[in-house]
Amino acid sequence: RSALRATHVVWAKKPSPLPHTLCSSPAPALNMTVTLAVISHATAVARSALRVHPPSRHTTLRLRAKSAFSPRTAAAASGAAAVSAGGSEKEATDPRKMQVAVTGAGGRTGSLVMKLLSEQRGAFAAPRGLVRSSKSADKVRGVVADAGADACVLVEGNISDPAVLTTLCEGCDALVILTSAVPKPRIFSMVKALVSKVLPWMENKRPEFYFPDDGTPEQVDWLWQKTQIDAALAAGVTKIVLVSSMGGTQLDNFLNTMGGGGAVGAANILLWKRKAEMYLVASGADYTVVHPGGLLNKDGGKRELLVGMDDELLKGDRRSVPRADVAAFVVRCLDAPEASNLSFDLASREEGEGSGPTQDLAGLLGALVGRTYDYSQPKDAPVPLP
Repeated sequence: RSALRATHVVWAKKPSPLPHTLCSSPAPALNMTVTLAVISHATAVARSALRVHPPSRHTTLRLRAKSAFSPRTAAAASGAAAVSAGGSEKEATDPRKMQVAVTGAGGRTGSLVMKLLSEQRGAFAAPRGLVRSSKSADKVRGVVADAGADACVLVEGNISDPAVLTTLCEGCDALVILTSAVPKPRIFSMVKALVSKVLPWMENKRPEFYFPDDGTPEQVDWLWQKTQIDAALAAGVTKIVLVSSMGGTQLDNFLNTMGGGGAVGAANILLWKRKAEMYLVASGADYTVVHPGGLLNKDGGKRELLVGMDDELLKGDRRSVPRADVAAFVVRCLDAPEASNLSFDLASREEGEGSGPTQDLAGLLGALVGRTYDYSQPKDAPVPLP
């Protein structure tokens, strides 16, 4: 399969995205089956190591992080590879087509965004995606395979490296940020949580998580998202879509308790995300911030979608949304005037409920006209918010 596609790859390292299905908010009670599935998933995440991969059979340009190089030269090489991997030179420079870069492209939601962009070639040039490894690159190629051998351009790199981000964003009109810190499970706590579900006299226990020293929320969701925003603006990007999470107004949200519960830098992932959002809002770029609820691995386009602000959707009983619908919304927000300079929450009804599948995504945002997201909340946060 890899021999059929020419792919531009730049080497470095990157942490994997946050598994929202593992830690969506608020956390539901886990039965034995679900807990075992969580343990299986979490163990797989914990075992995945960031490592150097040998060259693939694809067209490769290697750029090692922290090595001396000229960003302009690297960007030019990236552009040349983009022409060869993305079709004709005319298409690569066609001003009518938006050039989009995607960080976290190897994640489950990111790969869906890459697929949608690669399929809408009338409006978008072949998207550029940042992945952490050749394995992630192969995954993305598989997802976009139906769009053809020239469906996308992939950069293998680290979101903490400004040089890699410069290469990714050079010549792009828009950036989609889909990166997040990854909590890892404390295995013994998973066992206790499982046992507490089985023994009726035992108090229910929640699994405990921690963040690795080189992948804390402060680093990944604040500092490295800031690095992405700065690199994009320096490269001339004019539109940034940031996918965050609902719950940012709630200090006691379950997601904030994972990995340390209250200690600044040890946890508080939603608050560090919020800090990055506030930086983007103040940057002067045309922005869209999407706060999805718990992400579901379900088919998109089959549910009524719900939008709101300031976590008001968390007060109801519909607090999740298929990641496929999130991906579709992200792509639509790239050029929808209704999404300009807007932060909003996104959830869905159950399949078959309500008025049926939402067809007009941009029109749905019309319900938010005249409203402004309140970034003055929460008060007295343990994370230093602007």
